[in-house]
Amino acid sequence: MSAKVLIADDEQNILISLEFLMKREGYQVSVAHDGQEAIDAVAKDKPNLMLLDAMMPKKTGFEVCQEIRSNPDNADIIILMLTAKGRDTDMAKGLALGADAYMVKPFSTKELAQKVRELLGAAG
Repeated sequence: MSAKVLIADDEQNILISLEFLMKREGYQVSVAHDGQEAIDAVAKDKPNLMLLDAMMPKKTGFEVCQEIRSNPDNADIIILMLTAKGRDTDMAKGLALGADAYMVKPFSTKELAQKVRELLGAAG
């Protein structure tokens, strides 16, 4: 059974490339186009790992992260924040709200694929 990855990003071109990359890596992929969709997707079909953009409509990635972490049923979901917000304070905020890892855009797809494998390997 391959791991389920949820990609939450409001930029369509990033969503498409991340979806392609994760499917190529062998994961089951679902997508969300905004923060509320991400929350709904987690409730409906709990992913093993979530790629979460910080700046999205309806709810930010930070709000999504906080909401997911506030539910004990979601404690085992791995959250990897992918965002253009690369300041130390943004990273600290993401990690403080419960993100397991933080990558700044633009990122290399090779690095991202490796990071996802590491995170899922550590959980598995």
